[in-house]
Amino acid sequence: MILVVGTGASLVTEGDAVVYFDLPRREIENRYTVGMGNFHGDNEKDEYLVKFKRGYFSEWRAADRLKAKLLPKVQVMVASSAEDHPTMCTGEAFRAAIRQTASRPFRLVPYFAPEVWGGQWMKQVFGLDPHCEKYAWGFDGVPEENSLVFNIDGVLLEFPAMDLVLMEPQALLGEGMFHRFGAEFPIRFDLLDTIHGQNLSLQVHPTTSYIAREFGLPYTQDESYYILDTQGEASSVYLGLKTGVTKERLAAALRNAQEKGTFDAESYVNQFPVKKHDHVLIPAGTVHCSGKGTMVLEISATPYIFTFKMWDWGRVGWDGRPRPIHIERALDNIQWERDTQWVKDNLIHQEWVAAQGEGWKEEHKDEQVRLAAIGALGKVSKDDGFNALITLIADDDPKTRAASAKALGELGNEHAVAHLVYRLEHETDPEVVKSMKGAITALHEIKE
Repeated sequence: MILVVGTGASLVTEGDAVVYFDLPRREIENRYTVGMGNFHGDNEKDEYLVKFKRGYFSEWRAADRLKAKLLPKVQVMVASSAEDHPTMCTGEAFRAAIRQTASRPFRLVPYFAPEVWGGQWMKQVFGLDPHCEKYAWGFDGVPEENSLVFNIDGVLLEFPAMDLVLMEPQALLGEGMFHRFGAEFPIRFDLLDTIHGQNLSLQVHPTTSYIAREFGLPYTQDESYYILDTQGEASSVYLGLKTGVTKERLAAALRNAQEKGTFDAESYVNQFPVKKHDHVLIPAGTVHCSGKGTMVLEISATPYIFTFKMWDWGRVGWDGRPRPIHIERALDNIQWERDTQWVKDNLIHQEWVAAQGEGWKEEHKDEQVRLAAIGALGKVSKDDGFNALITLIADDDPKTRAASAKALGELGNEHAVAHLVYRLEHETDPEVVKSMKGAITALHEIKE
């Protein structure tokens, strides 16, 4: 018997049987922290962040492309999270479990991680390891980070949740979302804990056009904060620029902060108090961070992680060194019109109540308000409006699709025509078809 073993062995020969050893990203990251290097990296002594970025942006992408081709035909799947106790099943049993999961509600294995700014809420409420000084993140809806555990004939097997996304993307996402995003899970749910902790770094996410031009990605990280809990009056979020702040003033202050170690954030960025159950919108290009004393459920889009840090409050990371700062990229992406009044009008307390009773309240269900909000997207910046509308135009509700098509026609984004033509080929509702054709005509007139 001849065995060909190692990463990419199937590229040499598929042989008579393919055995795939799989493990979640979380376990790879854990092994980085205790000395494992990257693939053929000879870099065991590199700091964790270097190894993580090399894995995240390069190795894992290439491995997933190969994995997507192998999973439909492997004969044996090995769950190798526990180095001294791997478990295995047949490839057919694994694929059956994946198909079943895609057709029903399921739960991911949560993953909690420490960071220097972390707090104590998750440790106390979730009963996490008391020996960990502080927890910052909780990933509980991020296939890139989380895993699935299958019980197959009494044997527990843990596999990356990305396997589900790679194998059954259309069943998982639905036809509209699959055509928009492909084999990617486009939304993430994670927790940010700063209760008895510190502010997150002051940051901004890239605009749609920037992330496409610089990194080749079709959508960016729009997000929102839902406030799960607070630490009294000390709880806040930083959001948008103070009225009158210019690019030149902020750039000079940030660069000076890197030399002298001080930055008066409150002179440049709005700080809003928050309470339990508040909801804050954070479109890409908006300066923001969660303040200390706040427990946040962050709901966002999930392209690859691109967060441009502007100021980290003069602290150092676990390794005793300053954490990376990305001033120039941040300045290239900040939307300077998002000042105090704009944020109050567009990002704070935008929810509306449709119905309520004793102990419950239903929000965000008014159709007229929703359709009016969609229409308003045609009047915001081309990047942000486009990013939201190409998601809404794949909605199950035909009125939403029609309103989104009309708004796209008013937006004037250079990529809107191609997307509308593509959606038109798959549309069957006559009113939506009419709206899409009208939008395409309008966009051609704008171009001319």
